[in-house]
Amino acid sequence: QVQLVESGGGQVQAGGSLRLSCAASGGTFSRYYMGWFRQAPGKEREFLATISRSGSSTSYRDSVKGRFTIGRDNAKNTVYLQMNSLKPEDTAVYYCAAGRISQLIATHARNYDYWGQGTQVTVSS
Repeated sequence: QVQLVESGGGQVQAGGSLRLSCAASGGTFSRYYMGWFRQAPGKEREFLATISRSGSSTSYRDSVKGRFTIGRDNAKNTVYLQMNSLKPEDTAVYYCAAGRISQLIATHARNYDYWGQGTQVTVSS
């Protein structure tokens, strides 16, 4: 059983930056590919970014490409999401997730086994 705890959320003005962290425990972190998702009020959870077990492969949602960067530190059992040029439409609860079923990375929530509790990001205009 893997436990995931997100941190780093908060309130920021449009154009600002935040760095989210997700600390994993209870499993061998390097055996999991990781992902970040978000859910805004009244909307479905959406994929943002994913990173392979080694960190060598990544994939992003089109709307965040060039603004968000996913990274991981297997020695620290942590995955990060650096978010720059934030927009009001980025306001949501952000979740990290861990999965093992896919060979490399995964962009759909059904391919993830464990989820964090979420951290709120609010971007004001």
